[in-house]
Amino acid sequence: MYSLFDMTWAAQLTCAALFGLPAGWALMAAENPHAEITNGQLRLNVYLPDASKGFYRGTRFDWSGEVANLEYKGHNYYGPWFNAVDPKVHDYRYAGPEIIASPCSAAAGPVEEFQTNGSALGWDEAKVGGTFIKIGVGVLRKDTPNYDYVKQYEIVDPGKWTVERHQDSIEFLQELADPSSGYGYVYRKTVRLIDGKAEMVLEHILRNTGRRAIRSEVYNHNFLVLDHQPPGPDFTISVPFQIRVPHPLNSELAEVRRNRFVYLKVLQNEDMVQTLLEGFSDSPQDNEIRIENQKVGAGMRITGDHPLSRLNLWSIRAVLSLEPFISTNIEPGSEFSWKASYEYYTLPPSAK
Repeated sequence: MYSLFDMTWAAQLTCAALFGLPAGWALMAAENPHAEITNGQLRLNVYLPDASKGFYRGTRFDWSGEVANLEYKGHNYYGPWFNAVDPKVHDYRYAGPEIIASPCSAAAGPVEEFQTNGSALGWDEAKVGGTFIKIGVGVLRKDTPNYDYVKQYEIVDPGKWTVERHQDSIEFLQELADPSSGYGYVYRKTVRLIDGKAEMVLEHILRNTGRRAIRSEVYNHNFLVLDHQPPGPDFTISVPFQIRVPHPLNSELAEVRRNRFVYLKVLQNEDMVQTLLEGFSDSPQDNEIRIENQKVGAGMRITGDHPLSRLNLWSIRAVLSLEPFISTNIEPGSEFSWKASYEYYTLPPSAK
């Protein structure tokens, strides 16, 4: 497990506990490169990609645009959902009151992952010892026959990262080419705050500069820790379509009510609610998620400009994640763009 002297995840959280400071402060007080942007209504800190000092250096999630915290009218929507990080942990585990995450899963806030056929770009074709791609991470070494999404792979080439900062936006650019696998791309991602609104927009352009088509799914894990409220009956999740679930839910924990997903008890100990949410159409209008917490009187609305290919919900006592997936198919020389909008709001007193 990482110690206090590592000045990484565990150190930041330990500092918060020792001095009674908010976790978001501790994260920003550490040495991880970050940038703050604001539009007067929203204030957020964004981690910057850095192979040696970055907050996130795993090989699962995109290194760009990871939001450390976001403040709106006294509410904080994001932050760490784990207490420490241990390279020996697979995904995450419980240690009494603490949650220990693996380096590949220890991410915060809105953070994206690209998948191809349930693994990664080029994995199926690569031989053991060869290379494959995680978009937003780099060229990785395949060292086993079977893919493991929470395994830390050797980074052969992280590509070239460029970051451009403005008062209300931050732009990330990753340029990568892997001649041995035939894949290459230029990936541009912008975190932008909309003037005069409590709205954050994630804008993406992925241009295929290689000789092989890029066929992938991309989703945002959306690690929500709204005011550190555990998932429970105070939360309501709603979508524009009537929800179906492929397998029965634990009837003590949650249920579906037409287009709403509700928790029947507060998640605690090792409770987990995870399910695919089905029933959406092939229209982008169904790519909309609304999450509200009646106790703290705050909510958010996430919308995408492409049809859903999947929608997954994962939640444990420390975090609630709605994960919208979209599909990409980019031929050599072509590019694909997509956008996700996050609107933050407070609820009227009567709704609390």
